[in-house]
This record gives sequence, structure tokens and C-alpha cells, in this order.
Amino acid sequence: MSDISRRSAIAALAPAVGAAVAAQLTGRPAISAPDPGGHQHFPAHTAGSAHAGFRSGTRVDNGKNGFHPTALLRDFDRGRTSALSGGRTLREWTLVAREKPIEVAPGVVFPAWTYNDRIPGPTLRANEGDRLRITLVNYSAHAHTIHFHGLHAAEVDGVAGIGLGLVQPGGRTVYEFDAEPFGVHLYHCHVTPLAAHIAKGLYGAFVIDPKGSRAEADELVMVMNGFDTDFDRSNELYAVNTIPFAYMGEPVKVTVGELVRIYLVNILEYDLVNSFHVHGNFFDWYPTGTSPRPAEHTDTVMLCQGQRGILEMTFSRQGRFMFHAHQSEFAELGWMGLFEADCGGTASTGCERNR
Repeated sequence: MSDISRRSAIAALAPAVGAAVAAQLTGRPAISAPDPGGHQHFPAHTAGSAHAGFRSGTRVDNGKNGFHPTALLRDFDRGRTSALSGGRTLREWTLVAREKPIEVAPGVVFPAWTYNDRIPGPTLRANEGDRLRITLVNYSAHAHTIHFHGLHAAEVDGVAGIGLGLVQPGGRTVYEFDAEPFGVHLYHCHVTPLAAHIAKGLYGAFVIDPKGSRAEADELVMVMNGFDTDFDRSNELYAVNTIPFAYMGEPVKVTVGELVRIYLVNILEYDLVNSFHVHGNFFDWYPTGTSPRPAEHTDTVMLCQGQRGILEMTFSRQGRFMFHAHQSEFAELGWMGLFEADCGGTASTGCERNR
């Protein structure tokens, strides 16, 4: 059975949690067997609906999860700061690893592993050249680490058998290094089986601002991820910032004429390639964010796991503009959202003429 047809038969081939996911996506009860031809399909929309979403009237309980996808968009954690001798800034964070159930679809609870009780973990943000000190406290039942993408010594690389090595249950350790190079990076647990530790939720974004500041913008962070709810090493749900279709129900609000900067990270496990596509607009693409010059002006970008970058765009018209993965399967299983561009009371943008 192909990977796509496997997902098309979620309810037939998977345990109860997979069937529950299929029921939420279709609005139909979960079934116990595929049709005789093996072509049971589960589109993510119901008859008569304009776009994808969970069945009518159902929403994930973000309050119970303890984090909200809309809040995560603009939640940059700059840590606790103090001055070192010589005037350099020291930034400090504490990340706590622990197990936590997360509702990833209405009524579907995923046994996640988290940093600070959320997926993705906090978006850490620093300035180029800052000294960084991150304490990992392991309250889970498994050994964990933090591996940061960027430049640092081997001793703080967050892998088993080197330097600080594994952090056992009940233990803690401190990673300390300089913030370099500037750009958008990521961090994640690097304990084997690596795929399991990432797929369960131990990752987050890591932004280093250049010494010469970027232009002022409305800044967002989007971490592309997914969830293998039946533990067969293939995803049933896809998302940005964890909750499928979150930005369909609550569109991302932006202002016409204002620069929008997105720090985009792909940490999707079990699929080789992910993508980002925006409707009605183009963006400048800065791979890894390490150059002040864009590599491309486009409306679609593709990323392997661990690839990331900065995209910048300005909406010249008001309205709702979709963004999603340009793999239709990913979009229909949750990786889809809307930007809602509004005039925002700005007369100089020509917004009125573009209605």
C-alpha cells in the first residue's frame, strides 16, 4: 500500500486514536474496515464547506493544552539578561523536559514530550555575540538533551557520549556558548531513537538577530510539524505551531502596507520534504537568515527537516489570503491557514483603493 493510500485508510488500518483522527477530519463516524477496493478516502472537508477544517462545531481545547497557536506566533523569549565583565550581555533560560498530553485534534490526545509544557518549545531570541546559558531540567522518564543548530564547542553539542552527554531523568545540565551566526535556527533533543524524540515534540525555534538590526516588521514564528497519532512512523496530522487548521478558525491578522517577517522552521518528522506557499502574494526568501540579501522572490519554498529561513512580504490589498503546504495531502490533514490583511487605520497605504 502506498503512503498516501495508507493515510487514506486511517480509520481502517490504525488503532482507535487513528480512527478518531479520521472521524474528526471527515465529520463521519470512524469505520472498522476499508471498502472492498481498498480506496477509502478521508478528505479534510465536509460537503459544502469552502475549505478544510475539523468537522462542524469542534475545536481543540487550547486552554487545556496550556498554549494557544495564535499566541505562539509572536511569542519571542529573550531570557533573563545581565551584564558580563566587559559589558557583553548574558542571556539565561531554563527549559524543562517532561511528558504532557496534548490535544492535537478534537478529542484526540497525543502523549507528547515537551520543553516547558508546550509544542514547539519557547522561541529563544538573542543578539549576535551574546553569551547564552541554557539550563535543561529533565522531569521526564527518559534521558534527553538539547542540541542547538549554530556554532559552539563539541562539549555543549547535546549528543550522547560527548561533553555534557545525556541528561538522565531527574538530572539537569547547563549549555553555554556564544550566539552565532545570526539567522533563524532550531533546537531539539538529540537522543536515539532520534525520530521518536523529535516526533514526540522536543523542539523549538532559536533566533539570533544580527548586530546591524533588520528593518522594522510585524514578526511571526512558524514551526512546521506533524503528529503520528497511531505510532506507525507516518503522520496523520500536519500543522504550523502544532494545532491543525488553527489559523483557519483564527486567521493571522496583518496590516496592509506593513512588512511581515516570518521565521520559518521545518521540524516535520517521517516526511522527507515540507513546504510553504502563500496565495495572492510573493515573498523574499532568506535561507537560514544568515545573509542580508534574499536568495529568491517567490510564493513557494520547499524545506527538508532542519531547514529554515526568513521570509518577508507586504500585503498590498486587504482580504483573506490562504497559506499552506503545497503538498495537498499535508494541507488537507491540517497544514493550512489564512492571513487576514486589514487597513489598520493607515491611510497612506492606498488600502481603500484595493478593496
